[in-house]
Amino acid sequence: MPKELTGAQILLESMYREGVTTFFGYPGGAVIDIYDALADSPLEHILVRHEQGAVHAADGYARASGKVGVCLVTSGPGATNAVTGIATAYADSIPMVIFTGQVSSPLIGNDAFQEVDIVGITRPCTKHNYLVKDLTKLAQTIRQAFYLARTGRPGPVLVDLPKDLMQAKTEFVWPEEVRMRSYNPNYKPNLVQLRRAAELAVEAKRPLILMGGGVVGSNAGPALKRIAERFSIPVVSTLMGLSGFPCTHPLWMGMVGMHGAVYANRALTETDLIIAVGTRFADRVTGKLSVFAKNAHIVHVDIDPTSIRKNVKVDVPVVADCRETLEQLYQVLEACAKTTDFTADHKEWLDRLNMFRQEYPLSYSKNGNIKPQHVIEALSQLAPENTIIATEVGQNQMWSAQFFQFTTPRTWLTSGGLGTMGYGLPAAMGAQCAKPDSLVVNVAGDGSIQMNIQEMATIVENKLPVKVLILNNCNLGMVRQWQELFYAGNYMATCMTGQPDFVKLAEAYGAEGYRIVHESELMETLAKALSSPNPAIIDVHIDREEKVYPMVPAGAALDEMLLT
Repeated sequence: MPKELTGAQILLESMYREGVTTFFGYPGGAVIDIYDALADSPLEHILVRHEQGAVHAADGYARASGKVGVCLVTSGPGATNAVTGIATAYADSIPMVIFTGQVSSPLIGNDAFQEVDIVGITRPCTKHNYLVKDLTKLAQTIRQAFYLARTGRPGPVLVDLPKDLMQAKTEFVWPEEVRMRSYNPNYKPNLVQLRRAAELAVEAKRPLILMGGGVVGSNAGPALKRIAERFSIPVVSTLMGLSGFPCTHPLWMGMVGMHGAVYANRALTETDLIIAVGTRFADRVTGKLSVFAKNAHIVHVDIDPTSIRKNVKVDVPVVADCRETLEQLYQVLEACAKTTDFTADHKEWLDRLNMFRQEYPLSYSKNGNIKPQHVIEALSQLAPENTIIATEVGQNQMWSAQFFQFTTPRTWLTSGGLGTMGYGLPAAMGAQCAKPDSLVVNVAGDGSIQMNIQEMATIVENKLPVKVLILNNCNLGMVRQWQELFYAGNYMATCMTGQPDFVKLAEAYGAEGYRIVHESELMETLAKALSSPNPAIIDVHIDREEKVYPMVPAGAALDEMLLT
């Protein structure tokens, strides 16, 4: 006979059967029965200090591990506090399941205490969401939620749980299979389209692989690397694609877009074939659309059919999983190109790109105060190969993307699509839970770190050795940069001299605190902090005038970059 369980027990048992070991949350009245049942569950719960931190932590856990991230928040403000994190995950296609408490079923729609229509609020920023109305369907709903989150184009799925259903009992029946008639993502590429793509690749003299976050999300990095090496095709990346291909590889040509390398953007401008894998061609990648890659054929691989032809014209659309497509494309290319010497055919193209790299390297002036680029280079030099870098948003994010040398997939966590300040610290916390043996560093600005600094308490309480590297310029640096370049130096509301002593703040939380003011202190102090077994904040005072270059102004073409 099936066993009778409360809704709270069914929830926890279902999570366990889905392979969840750790989740993040914050209790409240609507979910108190779930927390009561948690005492008898093998699941590890991480008590955060703010619901936004719970969602970002689940996000970081998912990105670092490749598993579905999970969090639990209460109704009303608990649910609305989670919305920014949900929208962040939705923009970057991160697999997550968010459980929210809801008032009891008879009170829904009556403006009850701490009632909000979180299903309605999150409809635009979730892959799907559910309001559970029938306890007998709870296990099936959870099964579907995890299935939806991890399959197809991944994304966040929300499940809203009325309080009375968490208290009621029913027989627990676990659905072994998930069948959803209206949802059937296509994983296998069309062979005809692959042959067309292969023919274009054989004919191309200046081919280029553009990889996005879908390469990392589908674990397609090894397949992409195999194609690049066998057919001598250079690789560039969007911000979200970083870590999918080793930055130390001779075929690596850097990050493209608004703050991409000159040689990467020149590659996109001069190529005659773009093999785009797992990217949406967002505005910060393409620049001025009317002149983007105007001499190139485009092959676009993405599992989401709505991403193809949304922004750019595509010659060969391939709606399928990135990894499966690249693995099959390799075989088709081999069959089409038995007599082709790709190394010789593409030598001139690679030589040209390497000439651009030598002529326009990522560089910075070494005069004056500590340069943030130097700090990231030092971090890259000192950090072990599998170090996970989580960032906030702004200048700190772009300097990290430009100057850290990623060699291992799933070691780059950043809010790309939404640009969420306050993301990095809780994401680093989640990543450290997923990868306890890895060094996890949150690169932050002095503005963004203060948005979720309260999660240092969670980090210290759980003995997570996260390192927070603050590039401190006493400014909202990226906005200030725009004000200087495009608003005649009208520095309105970007000066942040009224800030805490971050070393004392670290010590107040129970972490270690380090301050670096002079360049001569950088390597020794940074090495000491990174090697510590304890959580730490490293406050590095950088040149406050330093800007992120290169930069493509809004609305400009990729070859119209500001270099200084």
